[in-house]
Parts: sequence; C-alpha cells; structure tokens
Amino acid sequence: MVDDALAGTDDGELFLEYVQSESLSFDDGKLKSASFDTSQGFGLRAVAGDVTGFAHASALDEQALKRAAETVKTVRAGRGGKSDESPRGTNRLLYADDNPIDGVPFAKKVALMQEIDAYVRGKEPKARQVSVSLSGSWQVVEIVRAGGWRAADVRPLVRLNVSVVCADGTRMEAGGTGSGRRAAYGDIFLPGYWQKEADEAIRQALVNLESVDAPAGEMPVVLGAGWSGVLWHEAVGHGLEGDFHRKKTSMFTHLMGEMVASPGVTVVDDGTLNDRRGSLTIDDEGTPTQRNVLIEDGRLVGLMQDRMNARLMGVKPTGNGRRQGHAYSPMPRMTNTFMLGGDKDPKEIISSVKKGLYCANFGGGQVDIVSGKFVFSVTEGYLIENGKLGRPVKGATLIGAGSDALTRVGMVGNDMSLDPGIGTCGKDGQGVPVGVGQPTLRIDALTVGGTAT
Repeated sequence: MVDDALAGTDDGELFLEYVQSESLSFDDGKLKSASFDTSQGFGLRAVAGDVTGFAHASALDEQALKRAAETVKTVRAGRGGKSDESPRGTNRLLYADDNPIDGVPFAKKVALMQEIDAYVRGKEPKARQVSVSLSGSWQVVEIVRAGGWRAADVRPLVRLNVSVVCADGTRMEAGGTGSGRRAAYGDIFLPGYWQKEADEAIRQALVNLESVDAPAGEMPVVLGAGWSGVLWHEAVGHGLEGDFHRKKTSMFTHLMGEMVASPGVTVVDDGTLNDRRGSLTIDDEGTPTQRNVLIEDGRLVGLMQDRMNARLMGVKPTGNGRRQGHAYSPMPRMTNTFMLGGDKDPKEIISSVKKGLYCANFGGGQVDIVSGKFVFSVTEGYLIENGKLGRPVKGATLIGAGSDALTRVGMVGNDMSLDPGIGTCGKDGQGVPVGVGQPTLRIDALTVGGTAT
C-alpha cells in the first residue's frame, strides 16, 4: 500500500506511532492533577518538489490507510529530483527501551511528590508554596518507505520539576528547577537526586528575595554554563535549519563559509548523546542522527537538514527531520545544540568585567527568525562589580540579535555543560524535546533592559 501511495512521488513515508504518557502535579500539599493518555495513529506523507501531501488518522486499520493513500496520491513528482536513497541502517541505541510509566507504581510516584513537599517545608521556614510535577512518556515509532524499507525506535522520556515560593515579610519570590532524560524514572526516586533539585529551587527563591532592580543599558554580559545555551538555540540555532536557508529567510542565508562569530566560537548540534532529552537514535524520517558542526571557530560550515530540504538543496540529510507526532509532517529541527568550551577559567572571565551582568538562568524569550533579534528574561542574574559577583538582580532582560552577539563573544570558558534536560522547542505549532548547552562566556557588549531608575 505504501508503494502504491508513493508511486511517482519524489519522497515520502508512512509514520506509525504508539504513545503512553502521564503527568502528575502536586501543589499546596496535595495531588492537584493526574493524567494518563494512550494514543496511536499514522501519518502518510508524499513529497513532490517542495509540495507535500499529508494525511493522518488515529485509527490503525486498512480502511484508514486506503483513504490516506487516496489523499496523498494527488501529489506527483516535482522538479526537485527524486530521492531514491533510503536512510542508512544503524545498530546503535542511544537509550534503553524501558517504559517509565509501567516501571513505577502510581502510589510511589505520589509518595515521592509528598516527600519532596515535606522536605522543602521542613528545611526552609520561609517556604510558602511548593509545587512538584512528574511526567513520563513512552513512544514507539516505525517508519515505512517505498520498497519495503523499515526502521523502528522506542523512546522513553521523563522529567521532574520543583518550584518553591519563599516569603520574607511582605515580599515573595519564586525559584524553580527541573531535570529529565531519555530513560526510566530510575534515579529520580533516590533521595540524592530529588533533594538536589529541591535544594536548588530553594536556593533560587532565597537569592531572588535578596535581589535589587536590574540596571539598564549596554554593558558586558557573562552567561553561565549550561542552560544559558537556550539563548543560542533560539537566536542562532533556528537560523541554521535547512528550510529557512532554502527559502532565503534566515539571517545566515548566503553566509556559508563566512565568519559569522568570534574566533573560538564553535556551535554543534548532536543528536547522538546517550540518554539526553534531545537525542534520537533515528529521526522521524528514519535517518540516524549525527554530530553536525554548524559554526567552527567562528565560521559557518553546516546546516541541519531533513530529507526534503536536503534534496532540494543538493546535500545529504543530517538526521534532523523531526515531528511532534503522527499528526504532523516532519521539518528540520534541532536536537542537542551547544557551544563548545574554550580555555578560560570561569573565574577569570568574571574578573575581566569591571561593571556588567552575570546571567545564571533564563526564563522565556522571543526571537524573530528572519532578523535573529531576541528578547530574553533573566530569572537569576547578578551584578558584576570590579570583577566580582555582587547583588542578585530582578527584572533583567537581554536584548540583541544573534548574529551580532556571536561576533561579540570575547572569552569562552573551559566548563562547557549541557542543560539538566528540560528543554522543549516550538516551531510552526509543533513542540519537540531538545537539549542546549554552553560554557561560561563573556559577550563584550549587549543591551540589558532593567527596572532600576
């Protein structure tokens, strides 16, 4: 049936999916919500040139497949050149196929959240509200191409989040943290694991209670290692996805081979890291993921590609064809995107700044993909005064453009680390799990929006 549906097209596939997912939320000393969902379905895609015919259904039966096949048959070969090459096979597994939902009884999951709540309230007398959430999913996918080619993947995913609100007099501030990975719940239930998350949430809330209004203006900014890489994911990473380049809407269009960042800046997208949230054994088109160097020592050298955009651009797919689920068509997406480390001690980087801002954690942000202009809120930041960290600040935002910020990287630390496993990327209405990372680094001049008068 797949052969018949895709006859005369340039490319396409049948994507089969089965998913179990759960989400538990604990707030104000009680279980507030608990949900469990099982879904299944297929997506059938036919591609001709840059035109896509797509049909999907939640019923896995012959009649639904026949109706989908009739729908996509309206698409026939275009001018982009037929893709006869199926993805190469792989015997590599980046994560186990354990089902986290079946592995731990529901009562034990509730007991864990109760224990975290009691731990926070017992440890910190200023804690007024404690929120804990636990989520897990188990996705099984199979990709079928014309000619009988098949590939399958089993993908677990778990995440724990802890949020704490602390009060001092009439002032209240929040702190939060989380972590996750492609695995069963496992270590999350060990006190050494969840206590670390709870302690970090408490620490952030207490820091914010001491915060002062952030300054405003252009100044040197030091970004901490790890989660700060979300800035580059948004402000730079999307602009290096193949579809934006093919359509010539990326700020990096026509800059392949050119210097787009300071020397010493190397940015990589790597979907092959074991157990990481953004990793995939194969992407959602069946292509094995790989390590893709995007910017090397400041020079633009690579892009992230799915099959369609790679074919139309005359290059190879890179294992970045991703979709939210069977009801969505794949597109070029990031996996784990991060900046490699340099040779500077993080303390040396901070001491090099006479007056500026140190950003340890970020919240939400907005980015224009075409221009690369961004606005990010800083959830944990500190003044830098005479080379030392000063008072924590509140209300700080970073304002700039990714292409400009890349060229102002003055020092790169030797402490590269990845985020704790909490990232979700949105694009064209689809959300997929991703990873980010970076070392401590200094941007010599960046506009800071603040609240200080």
